[in-house]
Amino acid sequence: MQLSLSKLSLSKRTLSKISIAVALCCSVIGLTACTTSSMGRNQITLFSSSELGKMGAASFEEMKKKEAISQDKATNQFVQCVANAITKNVPKSAHQGEWEVVVFDSDQINAFALPGGKIGVYTGILNVTENQDQLGAIIGHEVGHVIEHHSNERLSSSQLSQTGLSVAAAILQSQEVDNQNMWMAGLGLGLQYGVLMPYGRVHESEADIVGQELMARSGFAPEASIKLWQNMEKASKSKGQSTPPEFMSTHPSNQTRIAKLTEHLAISKNYYHVSNTPDCVKPKFMRKQD
Repeated sequence: MQLSLSKLSLSKRTLSKISIAVALCCSVIGLTACTTSSMGRNQITLFSSSELGKMGAASFEEMKKKEAISQDKATNQFVQCVANAITKNVPKSAHQGEWEVVVFDSDQINAFALPGGKIGVYTGILNVTENQDQLGAIIGHEVGHVIEHHSNERLSSSQLSQTGLSVAAAILQSQEVDNQNMWMAGLGLGLQYGVLMPYGRVHESEADIVGQELMARSGFAPEASIKLWQNMEKASKSKGQSTPPEFMSTHPSNQTRIAKLTEHLAISKNYYHVSNTPDCVKPKFMRKQD
């Protein structure tokens, strides 16, 4: 069914009010700074570190109840060894206490770190990481999100976006605009693709760079971060997985990651000293076969 243009049109006054509401929301997300990332980017963080730590701990406990935990001694020793080397070099501003590391027995090619000093590694990622250096790249990347307070930013931007949409919805309702649901859907898509997704890609790129430097400081060869994403790309292709265009994703493409990590390698190498290299041995049965 076609809708007439008259039913989709808004008065200039109403449209102006909505534009101001959404623009204010976007400007707060993009410009207002409560803190600054280590890469010099302005950040808005509405939650305290203690709040984020409690949320991270609660989420981690819930995952441990629902997910199978690996009981393999060699696998746990390997992951713990790499994680220990990484977390020794994490700034105290990110976490001051001990880090809890759990290996989840799952084929998922994934890992994560949460505020409050929590690290989760799925055994599936160990089939993609060929050695301690590549696992160091993964854990370094995930911890990089914690160092840069990305969870706080995501929660804050989501809350602000919802506030902006609520204001827009109130304006539409007060002006008795036809097809309010359609207008709200359009505004929601605009925020999703125009603000939140690019915001997520910035976080991922920051975590890549911060993680590469962190792994180098921890004694892991930084060029392994590039090889890791080459492996990730091969793993996706081997499973026939198709990836959406970058502008429709919260993550940069593998090629974008590889290019930026390659560009930054000369800087990260300055932090790498072979004498700091840990001796974390990957279990033989998990080593990738040629």
